[in-house]
Amino acid sequence: MKVRNARIRDAKAICSLINFYAEHDKMLFRSMAEIYENLQTFLVAERDGRLIGCCALEVIWSDLAEVKSLAVAADERGKGVGMALVAAAVDQARQLGVPRVFALTLEPKFFERAGFAVVKKEELPMKVWSDCARCPKQDECDEIALIRDVSPCG
Repeated sequence: MKVRNARIRDAKAICSLINFYAEHDKMLFRSMAEIYENLQTFLVAERDGRLIGCCALEVIWSDLAEVKSLAVAADERGKGVGMALVAAAVDQARQLGVPRVFALTLEPKFFERAGFAVVKKEELPMKVWSDCARCPKQDECDEIALIRDVSPCG
């Protein structure tokens, strides 16, 4: 398995992976336009030329970034793909000099295994201000917030 930055040719597969889980109410839908607009934030995992997972790292503010849109092909779950993607995103945050990374998820135990700790969503005011106000689940959010400190690079 190889984790790398996303390329234009990956956009359709990224959109399919994310929207498969969105159809099962596990994450938010992303349009092809959103994928293209944010392609430079995505990392992908591939095995034997097949895209098997994706996630994005979005810088929210000077001290905070979000791991989002983490999706792994159903037949690849439990094989370390998600952990590899999150580790690459955390490393990317480290390289950028972002001291903290968070995630909003329905699977907090996964992120706890990746070194994140549960926090109240109110501890993430920049996220709430930027994205949550536009979310269709805004008033009935069922996601858990988790955060991880990132050790500085070099």
